[in-house]
Amino acid sequence: MFEETRPYNDSEIPGAIARLIANPFLGTLVKYLFPDTDLQDFKKELHTISTVEEFQEKVMLKAIWSIVHKTCSGFSWEGFDRLDNGHRYLFIANHRDILLDAALLQIILRENHLRTSEITFGNNLMQGELVIDIGKMNKMFRIVRGGTVHDFYRNSMEVSSYMRHALLEKGESVWIAQRNGRTKNGIDKTESAVLKMFSISSPLPFVENLGELNITPVVISYEYEPCDFRKTQEMYISQYQRYIKEPGEDLSSILHGVTQQKGQVHIAVAPTITREELAECDRLEKNFKFARLAEIIDQRIYAHYKLWKTNFIAYDLLNQSSKFADKYTDAEKEHFTAYMEEGLVGLCGEKDKLRNQFLRIYAGPVKETCAL
Repeated sequence: MFEETRPYNDSEIPGAIARLIANPFLGTLVKYLFPDTDLQDFKKELHTISTVEEFQEKVMLKAIWSIVHKTCSGFSWEGFDRLDNGHRYLFIANHRDILLDAALLQIILRENHLRTSEITFGNNLMQGELVIDIGKMNKMFRIVRGGTVHDFYRNSMEVSSYMRHALLEKGESVWIAQRNGRTKNGIDKTESAVLKMFSISSPLPFVENLGELNITPVVISYEYEPCDFRKTQEMYISQYQRYIKEPGEDLSSILHGVTQQKGQVHIAVAPTITREELAECDRLEKNFKFARLAEIIDQRIYAHYKLWKTNFIAYDLLNQSSKFADKYTDAEKEHFTAYMEEGLVGLCGEKDKLRNQFLRIYAGPVKETCAL
């Protein structure tokens, strides 16, 4: 059941571990993530792993904390006291980094003695034996993107059915992004199509259908946006022509997001969508139910978004104002400006337009948050 979609179960872990040990790139990963660990000792540790939980505890959670210590100057969280191990949640999250958004959530779930969640992972990223094995051992399941209208519906039904199965039958929480692909313009907006996809796997009425999923917004806020200059270049090109990714670009973005310095990072769990809120949506005409639910989720996300100095500086630079000058110092403004100008040197296009595009990435959350 769900053979093409689901993550690995415990019986498949030994085979995946054997392939991981034999992979020639394992040494490179270990050297970066665990520089003080001998490769042979690491392989011996891998041989002791026989379950998904053991792989997460002995490898993945340690690896993610290693990334945090290497690339984050601070890491904070809030709202996890709202969660209960006796319940399962459909975490719908803003999406800024391909890998880290969901990965960072997992280590904080564990810090708060909560079960880790299963994680959606695009089929465009599930490529290569190493990535597939590590992903599926880490509770990642495949979501297929692209194709014909018929393919889209069939794939949406598969993912919707699997998520409901994971939540209600397997007893696993699930993480999914609020939209298809990362936010690249700094504005986090929930796509109604994602919410409609949640519902198609059940014949229950709207409130009961979505209410049993425990839809819970999760918000991640980076002081320095992962892949900020790459996003700037993509958005600039997209103004003039259809942006076509280079082969291997997604994997390159994963590696860049992992290794880039991110400054401070904050994760917030917002209150779960209530049945009363769903009933409010249900009173609307069919085409507006999901749009209103998307608005409620967006309001939750921006109410819990953590604004950093970089956001306020970018807003003032973009608008040639000093509206938020009390939020940062002149030295901090100079540092951020120098960071921006240095990164823009490597981009192709008109520098003024690239500069404005870069600033919009950071200024967007200020505009949306202040509009609440």
